[in-house]
Amino acid sequence: MPLFEEQSREWVRRLTEKAQASDKSWAVAFSLSVGLGLFGADRLYLGYGVLGLLKLLTLGGFGFWWLLDIVLLLLNKFRDAEGGILRGPFER
Repeated sequence: MPLFEEQSREWVRRLTEKAQASDKSWAVAFSLSVGLGLFGADRLYLGYGVLGLLKLLTLGGFGFWWLLDIVLLLLNKFRDAEGGILRGPFER
């Protein structure tokens, strides 16, 4: 059983690391998404380089991807590329 317990502890440690707060701001990501989201600026800011370029080339997935990202940000369901939780609008 010690092997199972060690694996469980390692899994919990990695899960906790991924749930850490990001250094990226929700307010900046939302502003970029609304203002320049059609050009992928929000995705680039959050560290999704390839997706940002795809969003640029398709003009925000013909508008659908742009709206989806805004909704995800409003519902606070968006994470940065490393899985970090975005800092809230009133956090420093």
